[in-house]
Amino acid sequence: MDLVFRDAEVVDGTGGASYRADVAIDGGRIAAIVKEGAAAGCQRPTARRVVDAEGLALSPGFIDMHAHSDLALLRDPDHSAKAAQGVTLEVLGQDGLSYAPVDDRTLAEVRRAITGWNGSGDDIDFDWRTVGGYLDRLDRGIAVNAAYLIPQGTVRMYAVGWDDRPATESELDHMRRLVAEGMEQGAVGMSSGLTYTPGMYAKDAELTELCRVVAGYGGYYCPHHRSYGAGALEAYGEMVRLTREAGCALHLAHATMNFGVNEGRAPELLALLDEALDAGADISLDTYPYTPGCTTLVAVLPSWASEGGPEAVLARLRDDETAERIRHHLEVLGSDGCHGVPMDWDTIEISGVSEGALAEWVGRRVDGWATARRLLLEDRLGTTILQHVGHEENVRTIMRHRVHTGGSDGILQGLKPHPRAYGTFPQYLGRYVRDLGVLTLEDCVAHLTSRPAARLGLTDRGLVREGHRADLVLFDPETVGAGATYESPRTLPTGIPHVLVNGEFVMEDGKRTSALAGRSVRRTR
Repeated sequence: MDLVFRDAEVVDGTGGASYRADVAIDGGRIAAIVKEGAAAGCQRPTARRVVDAEGLALSPGFIDMHAHSDLALLRDPDHSAKAAQGVTLEVLGQDGLSYAPVDDRTLAEVRRAITGWNGSGDDIDFDWRTVGGYLDRLDRGIAVNAAYLIPQGTVRMYAVGWDDRPATESELDHMRRLVAEGMEQGAVGMSSGLTYTPGMYAKDAELTELCRVVAGYGGYYCPHHRSYGAGALEAYGEMVRLTREAGCALHLAHATMNFGVNEGRAPELLALLDEALDAGADISLDTYPYTPGCTTLVAVLPSWASEGGPEAVLARLRDDETAERIRHHLEVLGSDGCHGVPMDWDTIEISGVSEGALAEWVGRRVDGWATARRLLLEDRLGTTILQHVGHEENVRTIMRHRVHTGGSDGILQGLKPHPRAYGTFPQYLGRYVRDLGVLTLEDCVAHLTSRPAARLGLTDRGLVREGHRADLVLFDPETVGAGATYESPRTLPTGIPHVLVNGEFVMEDGKRTSALAGRSVRRTR
């Protein structure tokens, strides 16, 4: 054997009781599991290297069901933000906006639109235009594995543009072809950002048609739906109805109930989902274990202000009369970009800027529309924010649900990113398992491993099982925890000494190795 972990406490991802065993790795897969007290004559495995795992839990690698590492994986070979957490697979292409499929025009536009999420991309060689081309690029070697969702907003940008109108039949055919091609090339499903333009301009009929294509390839639909604030339950219900009509599996992105209008209302969401599940719907969801959200400042504007694309937004912001209309929608009416809730500027904290001259604003709260408008113009829409609008009781209630999985929604840009980018998975294991007892260790590991693997259709990941790929994490249940805080958000976690991706150490004795063992994970029929 290549490697044996001796005397590990195996938390195998099924949710069942842990057990003590030796786990042997060979050729990038789990070759043998010999439990303590195995029948006489069953020899303990030997290997070229033996690691004493006494006192450590061994689990499948964690799957981040909602990641924004689309460029970070290419830009930063180290990628300790995720590798150090025990993440061995990230799902990219989230919220309906990413970098494939594109043509030259669409690529330039989407780079501008999500600079706040991923940076400008000036340091990236965009040598792909298709989903398959992007996945091929990942296959040159990345820190952890990655799967990809076709971004519906980018697809609409490509076929329709930035107009707020129904797609023509020929445009809809174009979008169907783009989605089908992406699925054939290995995407696991399709995402939407229905509070982000231009994806939010799509009506239900259009989304249903695209979901039918996804369903035909056995993929799933992952919407950031139309509201997490006012009308949130109706927005969740819309996604359930739409996907049931399309015959498509549904995975709800960062399924939270935020803003004052939803305090204490998580049980209503779960009742809605339970009713659909009991009726045969195929639904899962992910959350992060924190209360604030994170997005770009431009995203909170009303959708009409973003029609036409980034340059049109800037032109409207420069015009005093139009800027006043935007303010009125934000502060009085409740912008659809801000989930239908009138803006409370005290909840908005600047987490990152694109222009270095504006760095003094990072960590400060926005004191009103005049400041927000200035930042949007001077930073050319590249400002990222934390939005302090969540509720702890909702977070805890939703994470207990039977179809819950973990997703960081981690935006790695900015001087002061949300700590979820560096801390989500150890936060679950440390705070919510050990400290608060919201979940048992075995149940939490299942949420973070086998459940997401099942959603992704992966038959050889997500469990500690002979023959499965050796995506593994060894952590100390007594010390594991998120090092990242709101004050120091890039601090690495504690208590996770070893992480393997495809059988190679990417973290060893708590330090990042030079291994680039990750590859694309593609869905097949």
